[in-house]
Amino acid sequence: MKITIINGPNLNLLGKREPETYGSRSFEDYFETLVEKYPDLELTYYQSNVEGELVNKLHEVGFEHDAILINAGAYTHTSVAISDAIAGINTPVLEIHISNIYKRETFRHKSIISKECVGMIAGLGLKGYELGLNYFIDNQKENA
Repeated sequence: MKITIINGPNLNLLGKREPETYGSRSFEDYFETLVEKYPDLELTYYQSNVEGELVNKLHEVGFEHDAILINAGAYTHTSVAISDAIAGINTPVLEIHISNIYKRETFRHKSIISKECVGMIAGLGLKGYELGLNYFIDNQKENA
C-alpha cells in the first residue's frame, strides 16, 4: 500500500515552532518512526510552504498512490486550488491537523478542503497521522 503524507506551510518548523501547540518533535523524526512501525507500507513524505507545489504533489501522486494524508496548514482555510486538486484526483485524501482547529482563532474553524476529503482528524497531535494510516489500512482490509 502506497501512502503519501503531505504537509503544508510552516510544518517544516515542527519541533521549533510553538511547542505548546505543536509539540517538540520534528516531523522528519516522527516520520522515521512511522516508517519503522509500518514496514509493510510504502510511505513517502512531502512538505512545502508553496501552495502551487502542494497542488503539483497532489497531481503527481493522486492517480498512483492508495491514500494521501494532508495537513495543508493555513492553506486549509484559504486554498480553493488545493481543494480543487483534491477533488480532481482519484486517490482518497484524509485531512489532518495537529492542533484542534476549533479551539483556535475563528478563521481556522472553516476548512475549504474538508468537503473533498474522506474525513478529518484534528487535535490529537502527531498521533493523528498514525490514526490516519490505520484508517486506510483498516479500510483496505474491509474492501479486500
